[in-house]
Amino acid sequence: MEYLFSFNKIAYLTGKRPEGCIPCLIRDGSEDVEKLVVHQTGLFIVSLNLYPYNPGHLILFPKRHITDIREYTQEEKSGLDELLPLCLDALDKYGKPSAFNIGYNMGLSAGASIEHLHLHIIPRYPKEIGIAELIGGSRVLVQDPKDTLVQLKEIFRTLTVTEKVDLGT
Repeated sequence: MEYLFSFNKIAYLTGKRPEGCIPCLIRDGSEDVEKLVVHQTGLFIVSLNLYPYNPGHLILFPKRHITDIREYTQEEKSGLDELLPLCLDALDKYGKPSAFNIGYNMGLSAGASIEHLHLHIIPRYPKEIGIAELIGGSRVLVQDPKDTLVQLKEIFRTLTVTEKVDLGT
C-alpha cells in the first residue's frame, strides 16, 4: 500500500506547537510531542523526522540543548562520530538506499524550524521523483512512518547488541 503524505510544513511552522523546545520535550518524554525515537545513547537521540523527505529520514540531536555545531563538547563529537556510521548501517539494512544526504540546517534562514541543533540523514534512491513532488505539495511515501519506526527500532536494537558482542562487552 502506498501513502500520500502532505508536505504542508507551513501549517506546522505557523500552527499550534507545543510549549518549549521539541527535541528537549522528546528527550524529557513529554506527551505533547510525537514519539518517533528509534535509538538513543547517553548523549544523543535518533528519531524519525516528523516530516520525512523519504522513508527512514532520521534526525540526530544531542540531549543537551545547543544551537550551533561549534558548541559540541569533545565527548559529543566523539559520540556523534560513533553514532553516524551506526545510523547509516541501520538505514542500509532498512531500505538499501543508493546514497544519503547528511547535513545540518543551522538557523531559521537556513531552514531550521527547530532551535535545537539536529543532523539530518536522508536515504536517497535512484528513481525518486524529487522536487516535482515538493512543488506539487505532496509526496508518495511507500511506507507509513509508524511502520518505519517499528522496523528501525528493531534494526538499531539488533545492530547495537551485535556490536557489543563483537567488542566483547
